[in-house]
Amino acid sequence: MTNPLYDPYAVLQKVYGEGAFLKQALADTPIEEQNRARTVKVCYGVLENDRLLSHYIRRFAPKTPKLPVRILLKIALYMLLYMDKPRYMVTDNAVSLAKKLGKGGAAGFLNAFLRAFDASAAPLPADAAEALALRTSYPDFAVRRIVAAYGMREAERMLAPRPARTFVRFRSEADAAPYLAAAHEDTPFPLVYAFPLFRRDAGFDAGAYTFQSVGSVAICAAVGGCDRLLDACAAPGGKSVLLAQKCGHVTAFELHPHRAALIEKYAARMGVSVEVVCRDSSVFDGAYEEKFDAVLVDAPCSGFGVAGENPDIKLFRKEEDLAALASIQRAILAACARYVKRGGRLYYSTCSVLPEENDGTVAAFLRAVPGFCAERADSPLPHLDTEYGMQFLPHLSQGAGFYLCAMRRKA
Repeated sequence: MTNPLYDPYAVLQKVYGEGAFLKQALADTPIEEQNRARTVKVCYGVLENDRLLSHYIRRFAPKTPKLPVRILLKIALYMLLYMDKPRYMVTDNAVSLAKKLGKGGAAGFLNAFLRAFDASAAPLPADAAEALALRTSYPDFAVRRIVAAYGMREAERMLAPRPARTFVRFRSEADAAPYLAAAHEDTPFPLVYAFPLFRRDAGFDAGAYTFQSVGSVAICAAVGGCDRLLDACAAPGGKSVLLAQKCGHVTAFELHPHRAALIEKYAARMGVSVEVVCRDSSVFDGAYEEKFDAVLVDAPCSGFGVAGENPDIKLFRKEEDLAALASIQRAILAACARYVKRGGRLYYSTCSVLPEENDGTVAAFLRAVPGFCAERADSPLPHLDTEYGMQFLPHLSQGAGFYLCAMRRKA
């Protein structure tokens, strides 16, 4: 039997050592299929608890271990704390794998550390915000902003871990019927369900269903039908494909050629037509001026609204990124606003819960670009109404942390 720490180590070494995103690392790493579910659980769990696990390592290690040993320790601690694995088994496997990796010199340290480890001997900080940041492994700067915006009680509910689930959007009731015998949760949107366990099968390739978050579906539902729509930041294509069902013609802008090709493939699989154009949405192109009834700008952002599904966001996102992202958001909005016809709609969305990226960016846009006004949008998915738009929050909105503002260009 393969060492149960081996596959998680191979994946997480790419994340910690090479800066790879977890989903890509899982896709690129050969792992045992019969143990895939366990490997995925461990990898996600380690990243979801990265800061807390690092806190325990600092408390029990006399000096900071080198990266391979730190990864082994985080995997072992996760198995001890969250999977209730026997201490002797976890310790023996960690030591064995260290030797196999050529880190035999650390075997004694690993053995002593894991046998002596006691989480109760490493208390969290007294400061509530610092403790919340460690407990949830969000960066301090994000927690400070979230607490300031929503209060400590809401922040704790918002950042709390949630059971893993997969949102699936089906093409028709007939396509959905065979899958609904399994445990699932309804959403406010037709043909969209959440499954605690869902295994991709031939129905995916046949276009019977696709994977799309409930927040993404909510944004599409709030966008009104029209003749010509531009999805200005389109990859991976879920919104373009869904909006093609309610709009006469959808154009999708995507900066990177390989991601543009993925949108085309996605649309073909789901049997809809999307015109994909490879270009930078932050740079105005006069050929598209006032050509669209509606433009959706799903802007690059911090991603903290979906960090529960993408825990590497908590690991990689830095405070200085926010200013650079704000500049990109404003540039894309300014360019794409000129593509909206008089009387048309401009929709701005993010997968962030930080107000500065949401209402803050909209306010800056409305001050800088005359001729637009915010309009009140609504959604059946529970949300908070903000000054300009709707804020979906993970603890209110079935795990979704998204934002949407609808603006009208005056005639």
